[in-house]
Amino acid sequence: MRAGSRPLQTELIFPVRTYDIDFAGLLSNIVYIRWLEDLRVRMLEVHHPLEPMLARGEGPVLARTEIDYLRPVRFGARVRGVMWISGCRRARFDLEAVFDLDDEPVARARQQGYFVNYGKMKILPVPQELLSKIRGQTM
Repeated sequence: MRAGSRPLQTELIFPVRTYDIDFAGLLSNIVYIRWLEDLRVRMLEVHHPLEPMLARGEGPVLARTEIDYLRPVRFGARVRGVMWISGCRRARFDLEAVFDLDDEPVARARQQGYFVNYGKMKILPVPQELLSKIRGQTM
């Protein structure tokens, strides 16, 4: 991938709700996992819908998630989440995300995943249509 490129960049705004707050009055770390899922699902909705894959018994699975928590976030904040493809091999995709508040990062995340046949739990190549979109945005 070209340095600085952000193929399939997806952005969502996340309001911090009462149920997102932990006992210390801060955004619970687990909320970022849910927000990463929301970003990934939105990315697929726009660029490679899940329904046809699921009908064939195929779809994405995650193998790894890393999050760096940089600053605390409190109730009432509106956090911007941005996710993009940071790498793609024949069978593996790499994602990066940043969450910011008032243009200051509050968390950064990295994920690795694969597409699989759910019945056989066999790894599949990244779908060609998706690969073409990724490559088309990095040239």
